[in-house]
Amino acid sequence: MSALGEHTHHIKIRSTQMEMPSNAGSSREDDFDRKLRAAQEDLDRIQLQREELERKKRELEAFTERKHAFLSQQVEFTEKLTSALTLMDRGLFEIRQEANDLEECRACFASHLDKIQKINPESWTRENQAEKLEKSFMTLDMGADEYDQAATHFEGTQSGAIFGRASKRSRGANRGLSNSEFMTNLRNGFAFNLPIVVIGGLALLVYLSK
Repeated sequence: MSALGEHTHHIKIRSTQMEMPSNAGSSREDDFDRKLRAAQEDLDRIQLQREELERKKRELEAFTERKHAFLSQQVEFTEKLTSALTLMDRGLFEIRQEANDLEECRACFASHLDKIQKINPESWTRENQAEKLEKSFMTLDMGADEYDQAATHFEGTQSGAIFGRASKRSRGANRGLSNSEFMTNLRNGFAFNLPIVVIGGLALLVYLSK
């Protein structure tokens, strides 16, 4: 009995030992599978990160391109607006200056018109008709000169059509006059020509008295 019991016990030990390699192999396979899944998860995560980086890179490139396009258009449009504003300011200044000159010219012409319309040869007497006629011609000549000067001054402007073309005599005589000089003469009106009128009148009186 004793020998049989030992023999049976020995068989059980060997059976247990035979099962151990199978469990160890299964454990190694499970460990390999876990590592494989972990590696695959790492690859998937890296791929997602790579795709995210590529997306951000494309977005940055698109943003940079649009920013460069904006900066280019900003510079171009800024130059256009700056040029337009400069021309507008210049145009407004010229328009205001022309309006001021035209207003002063109108006042001067109104004065000439008033003086010319008051001339009535029918009211002249035989004694003063020669003197009156001479003064009347001088009045007309001064008005005509200033009219031609105004036509030359406003030639090429929007108001130029008001006057038509200045006479050749006037353009030649007033070629050296600057706009400021013309407007000075216009503002002073008869102040420049009054001495001529007085001297001419005196000379005429002396002539008639002889």
